[in-house]
Amino acid sequence: MGAILVIDDEPGIRATVKDILEDEGYRALTAEDGYAGLDLLRVESVDVVILDVWLPKMGGIDVLKAIKADHPAVETIVVSGHASIDMAVSAVKLGAFDFIEKPLSIERLITAVRNARALSDLRLENARLKRTKAEGDDIIGVSAKMTEVRELIDQSARSDARVLVTGENGTGKELAARRIHELSARSGGPFVAVNCAAMPDTLIESELFGHEKGSFTDAVARRKGKFETAHTGTLFLDEIADMSLSAQSKVLRAIQEMRFERLGGEQTIEVDVRVVAATNKDLRQEIAAGRFREDLFFRLNVIPLRMPALRERVEDIPALADFFLERLAGQPRRRLSRGALEVLSAYAWPGNVRELKNFMERVSVMSDEDEISAETVEHFIARSDGKAPEVAPDRLDTLSDLRLAEAREAFERGFLVHNLRKHGYNIAKTAESIGVYPSNLHAKIKKFGIEAGE
Repeated sequence: MGAILVIDDEPGIRATVKDILEDEGYRALTAEDGYAGLDLLRVESVDVVILDVWLPKMGGIDVLKAIKADHPAVETIVVSGHASIDMAVSAVKLGAFDFIEKPLSIERLITAVRNARALSDLRLENARLKRTKAEGDDIIGVSAKMTEVRELIDQSARSDARVLVTGENGTGKELAARRIHELSARSGGPFVAVNCAAMPDTLIESELFGHEKGSFTDAVARRKGKFETAHTGTLFLDEIADMSLSAQSKVLRAIQEMRFERLGGEQTIEVDVRVVAATNKDLRQEIAAGRFREDLFFRLNVIPLRMPALRERVEDIPALADFFLERLAGQPRRRLSRGALEVLSAYAWPGNVRELKNFMERVSVMSDEDEISAETVEHFIARSDGKAPEVAPDRLDTLSDLRLAEAREAFERGFLVHNLRKHGYNIAKTAESIGVYPSNLHAKIKKFGIEAGE
C-alpha cells in the first residue's frame, strides 16, 4: 500500500493533514515544496498527492504537470486558498483528481483521499488483469510451426487485411485472432467474437446487423448488431463455414461495402471493421460441395493462417503442460516427472491444446502428488474418454515396416521393458501399474526373453 504525500509550504498545514491521515490509517509523507515532493516520488511508493497550488521555487500547476508526466498512476488532489473556477478547470484538465478550497474541510479531504485511493486500486487491478489476460493468451511453443505462426501473426497484425484462420477444434484459432487484434492499431477498439455455428439462421441477420424496434415479434427495442458493435475494432467470425448460404451473401455484401441496414430499418450504417474469420473445415471442399460461397472465400482468405494440431508439434507439449499447471489458481503447484512428460508426448491429443489444458486441470485437482508420475497421467488419459491412449503416428515409424503380429510383439516387448525399468524391475509394482497379474507378467518376461537391467 502506497503512502499519501502532502506538498505544502505551510508547516502547520503539513503537520495537521499528516496527523489526520495517520489517524485514518494511512501512511503519510510531507514535503515543503515541489522539488522536495518530486524527489520523494522518485524513491517512495505513493498512491495520492495532496498538492498546494501556491508553492515557492516551483508552482503547484508545474508540479502537477511533472507528476502526470513522470508518475501518471499517482492521483493528485489540488488544494488552494486562492481558488478560482479557471484554476480548478485548468487543474482538472491537467489530470488532477479533485480540487479543494482552503480552509480544508477534514471530511471533504478524507472523502477525496478515499476516492482517489479507490481509483488507484482499480487501475492497479485493471493493469493486473490485463497482464493476466496477456499471459493467459500467450501462444506457447518453440516448434518451427508455432514460430511460423507467431511471425505470420506479427506481420498480418500491422495491416487491416482480412485473415482466415484454419485448423482443428482446440488448436487456438480464437487465440490467434485475439493476438492479431492486440498487436494491431485497432487494439484500443473492441474485439467482438461471433460463433456462427451457434446462431440459428432465422436470427443471424439480426445478430450481425442489428434490428429496429418492431421489426419482428420479439424486437421490443432497437439493437445494435455485431458489425456495429465492432466499429473501429475487430470482428471475429468463428466457424464461418457453418453459416447458411443466405447469411453468407449478406456478410459478403457487408464486408465489401462496410455498410448495411439494420433489420427493419432504412438508415444505412457505415462501419470501420477488420474481419478475421475461422473454420475447422476445408473451405475448398465446402465450395465444391456447394455449401460455401467462393466469392466470400476469396474475400476472407487474404492472409491464410493455419493453426497446427498438437500432434504436429509434439515438442511443445512439455511447455504447454507446465504453462497450464502454473496458471491453475487455487491449486498447489505441481511438477511433471520425466515419465509423465513422455506419456503426454506420446498421446495424440485429438482435442488438441484445449484437451491438454482440461486434462492438466483434472490431473492437478485429482492428484495429490507433488511430482505427477507417469502412472497418474496414464491413468487419467485412459479414463478421459473411456478409450485406450492413442499413440501419435510419428511414434510408430519404427514399426511401420513390420507385419501386424511382429509389430504387436515388438511394441509389447518395448512397453514391458519401459515399465519394468521405471519400477526398478519390481514385478509386483510393474504388474499393478500395467493392469496384469504378476504371474502373467512373469510369463511375458520369459516369452520375450527380457532380462533385468535391459
